[in-house]
Amino acid sequence: MYSQYFGFSELPFTIAPNPRYLYLSEQHREALASLLYGINSNGGFVLLTGDVGTGKTTVCRCLLEQLPEHAEVAFILNPKYSITELLEAICDELKIGYQHSGHRIKGYIDALNAHLLESHARGINTVLIIDEAQNLSLDVLEQIRLLTNLETSSQKLLQIILIGQPELLETLARPELRQLNQRITARYHLKALSREELSAYVAHRLAVGGRAAPLFTRAALRRLHRLTAGVPRMVNIICDRALLGAYVERCNRVDWRVMDRAAGEILGQAERRPSRWRWRWALLPLLLMGLLLAGFLFPGGRELLALMRPEAVVLEQRDTPPEPPVTADEAAAVAAVVEPPEPLPEPTALVEAQVVAAPPALVNPADWQWPDETDLAATEVLAYQGLFRRWGLDFDPRQAPVVCRFARLHRLGCLQQVASLDELLKFNLPAVINLHNRSGQSFHATLVALDSPTASATLELAGELQRVDLDELRLAMQGSQLLLWRMPPGYREPIRPEASSPVVPWLEARLAQLQGRPAALQPRQHYDEPLQLQVLAFQHHYQLVTDAVIGPQTLIQLSALTEPGVPLLSTAEAGWE
Repeated sequence: MYSQYFGFSELPFTIAPNPRYLYLSEQHREALASLLYGINSNGGFVLLTGDVGTGKTTVCRCLLEQLPEHAEVAFILNPKYSITELLEAICDELKIGYQHSGHRIKGYIDALNAHLLESHARGINTVLIIDEAQNLSLDVLEQIRLLTNLETSSQKLLQIILIGQPELLETLARPELRQLNQRITARYHLKALSREELSAYVAHRLAVGGRAAPLFTRAALRRLHRLTAGVPRMVNIICDRALLGAYVERCNRVDWRVMDRAAGEILGQAERRPSRWRWRWALLPLLLMGLLLAGFLFPGGRELLALMRPEAVVLEQRDTPPEPPVTADEAAAVAAVVEPPEPLPEPTALVEAQVVAAPPALVNPADWQWPDETDLAATEVLAYQGLFRRWGLDFDPRQAPVVCRFARLHRLGCLQQVASLDELLKFNLPAVINLHNRSGQSFHATLVALDSPTASATLELAGELQRVDLDELRLAMQGSQLLLWRMPPGYREPIRPEASSPVVPWLEARLAQLQGRPAALQPRQHYDEPLQLQVLAFQHHYQLVTDAVIGPQTLIQLSALTEPGVPLLSTAEAGWE
């Protein structure tokens, strides 16, 4: 109904497991790689688990499209079978003739073994995929394990992939299934999407459906993640209803109100209980205005900070911390390395690596053209290599195919988001950006420098530096961007008010450095009210979301201002007023 109104070539939010709509986040790429590795590992079991609606079946469909031509597949969708019924279903899938037997399974095993030997002689690999495997009984699972005993002297004849919900992990951990559990050669557990992944996921499905321009406001996407907890299936259902609601109301975009009504129709009002903290967070603008009038913002007003009493704070934090309206990128939790981090290069070495003479002439990214046969995927690899060079690191995709995993090994976090150029420039950090030219070709480059007086930026494209006008760069940017940031020691997830974290001493020391005062003599790990007020003022000054949550946005800004060796787009002073 709304397809023509929004200009879709096909509906973008169906719940069918269409591989074309698979958004390959980092974890989905790892899941797919685990399945492919397991298939090529010569026998055994491959295990893919995840909660309901996280995309397990879609990943499997994508796997089927990447199987080589010399592979045949038996795909079992409904495994609530007895042993005999399962063997019959496998034979039916592989088109193996058999004589029906209600009690004896030897005939099925013999027929299957003969077929596997014949296929092996013809160079064909046979793969058995069982979806919803958490529904298999213990007897059936044991029989499936015995199927892996069908082998030649050098090779297993049947590769088995089990796909199921987390209950399957509990079943496989039982002592009577330890033999099967020991034969699992690759396993992966899919989780729900983070806030930043959800934004990229929605943008991806819109683009595949034929609409490149964003249709959901950032507030709507924040509300969507809160309502769905990042489960892709629920995201699809609510987005579909939200687009229908926007069509009925003749809106050009889906805002948070439309999203809320759509969720109410899908989930019911009982599922959307308002937070009892929401009214307190509505007082934040008044609190910040008072702080501004009192001269609280850095560096002035330090004397007032010393006189403030905890009981004067408006926000009470005696119960569970509230659920603030955080942004998609601010709430993304990137796991930190607990062990002592590797020492990074000296600041002077980093500066020398970044300071390069940019070409004087301005060029337009829309004019960059490649021959049609060019593999533009290579520009993404080169862009990541250029990004890591700014941090003094050599990135080799052959040795570290997962970009963010390599970053975490060097105490760096990945922040991926779909944002405008102006939002990206606020971080003042190098980033890999996605561009397109007049012909519609999509490619990647590294944003390495910013010259505000001339309103220009320097890009590294395929190893060469190009200087571009910021207005033309805004028009050429598309898709998501990725930047690296220095994570404080011990950082694992965003820190909410009244929580305890090893990051708190680091935070307190950095704020004291900005204020020009000595750090506390006795570091603490409690994120208390006076420190929350300092964070609120800091966030407000740098136009961040003023929620007192210590997440990637706040930490990136603090690290760029106070830590040596952080590569910056611009070294112009950005002091407090």
